Amino acid sequence: MSTWLVVAIVVAVVAVVVKRLIGEPVNVRDLFAPPVVLLAIGVVGLVKAEHVTGVDIAWIVAGSAVGLGMGALRGATPKLFTKDGVLWHRYTGWTFGVWVLSVAVNGGLDLVATANGLHHDVKPVQLAIGVSLLGEAVVIGLRSMRAGVPFAPDRPSLVDRLIKR
Repeated sequence: MSTWLVVAIVVAVVAVVVKRLIGEPVNVRDLFAPPVVLLAIGVVGLVKAEHVTGVDIAWIVAGSAVGLGMGALRGATPKLFTKDGVLWHRYTGWTFGVWVLSVAVNGGLDLVATANGLHHDVKPVQLAIGVSLLGEAVVIGLRSMRAGVPFAPDRPSLVDRLIKR
């Protein structure tokens, strides 16, 4: 994977975390776009990887299940609140605690997987982050729907704004 792609992914994930730390309106695109993009990049990277074995796939599935679960746990921790008539969410200290736990658990699983045959070049980090963010998005989405407060409308994307100029 190229350095610019790694930098872009890190910047995007940090931006998502900072926005959610400050608090942001809950809308479907902002909730689900980051995990979907990262999942797509991760799957493409996995498909392009050479010498993928059944053992590799088994460890990737196990890691994805753990990541999905950790993301779901993290999705239970943000504060949901109403502001300007729409639902907002904000990360809490518990959210960051679960982030740390998630990194430790996934790091440990990676060490065990590598020691037991997972090829080092068949571990798409984007896939792991995307699965984790998807677990979080699903739980936040479900919590948001149960809150009975409308989601915020999608804001125009950067592409939308550029086209209108």
